[in-house]
Amino acid sequence: MATVRTIPSLRWWIGGLLFASTVINYIDRQTLSLLAPYLKLEYHWTNSDYANIAIAFRVAYSIGQTGFGRLMDRVGTRRGLTLTVIWYSVISMLTSLASGFYSFATFRFLLGAGESANWPAAAKAVSEWFPKRERALATALFDSGSSIGGAVAPFIVLWIYFRWGRRPAFMVPGALGFLWLIAWRWLYYPPEQHSRISQAELEMILADKREANAPQQGLPEVAREVPLELSQEDKPRPRWRDLLRLPQTWGTIIAKTFTDPVFFFITEWFPIYLVAKGIELRSGLIAVWIPFIAADLGSFFAGGVSGYLIKRGWSLGAARKAPIIYGGIGMTLLIPTIFTTNLYVIALLFAVVTFTYAGFTTMANVLPSDLFGSESVASVSGLSGTGAGIGTIVAFKLIGYFSDARQATGTHSFDPIVILAGLVPLVGMVLVLLLVRNTEATNQGLVRRI
Repeated sequence: MATVRTIPSLRWWIGGLLFASTVINYIDRQTLSLLAPYLKLEYHWTNSDYANIAIAFRVAYSIGQTGFGRLMDRVGTRRGLTLTVIWYSVISMLTSLASGFYSFATFRFLLGAGESANWPAAAKAVSEWFPKRERALATALFDSGSSIGGAVAPFIVLWIYFRWGRRPAFMVPGALGFLWLIAWRWLYYPPEQHSRISQAELEMILADKREANAPQQGLPEVAREVPLELSQEDKPRPRWRDLLRLPQTWGTIIAKTFTDPVFFFITEWFPIYLVAKGIELRSGLIAVWIPFIAADLGSFFAGGVSGYLIKRGWSLGAARKAPIIYGGIGMTLLIPTIFTTNLYVIALLFAVVTFTYAGFTTMANVLPSDLFGSESVASVSGLSGTGAGIGTIVAFKLIGYFSDARQATGTHSFDPIVILAGLVPLVGMVLVLLLVRNTEATNQGLVRRI
């Protein structure tokens, strides 16, 4: 019988696949926002019209985060992500057939449904494959794919659009998901079932799980978690209403709800915002991609800092909260952009904002795997994604309404939105610090100690 060769540091190859999935996910969703200034002229859309199309995506994305999060906990990461990547890749390609407001809104709704599975699935994969000292960095790796996807999308989408038109600009990015699936189906299995994992790596992963599942000193016997040997299907899954009784669940939800809408404002409205500032999109391309590169650097910086602090003896909770604090404060630098129309100053301020945002959101993405067992990680991650989606829907309605109502103010039409976007994450930071801590639920073994 042939010997299967092991792959060194297989968990980081898995992390690379999750990163690539996020890159493709973001290229697909960025296509419409990059083409929005041109589609608005072609179809005579107002900002409110565009907001409603973007909201169609967010409605499906919000519902899907919770629904698909639960699905991932039921069917497993490998099968669940396979199905959803096929779904959104097909829809992305079919968007090339859209011919007006309603067809664009329909395709964006369907795209949002499929793409919503990526974050719950990635969070679950990280919890399965990475020990706690590496989870923040692994989360930063896959989450940085959103920044890289946003940064490279203009060069792919606009290059295709200016040469061949909008239909190929939707079809080509959509085809990337099928290439990714070949590698995913070949490489991804749970570590306990993987034929290519080394014995040393498997032992390291299992040892960390045993430590996490061990009863804490002083806890009653009933607080012991399910034995590691039980399969995922055999482990009891907490009900949503049980999870929603925990302050830690709400802290995780708020961490996403109060920050992600700001980043989605940048990803989906930034081209329109630049045009409103009097900046022509072709000449302002540098401002479109620099904030995404900054966010990418911010993800790795936060993951590295959090891991370093743990090695220095900080508690897990304190190491996670440090990037949340500088993230909430740093995002207030959105507000000074209302005073300038200088392309480079705007790009710099947005870059600082996305750098610090990335630290906040990386911790928000890793909190479910820090606080909850594998049987509910994707469910909690999905709930936080749904919260972020609801916040984004509200934000987009306000953006469309106020930017249309204030068109007469010229370069200041987005000012109220930008001020609010700078303050909301600061409030979110305070709430997360209050909610994500060791409580009576920790002592009862309902959540892990941080």
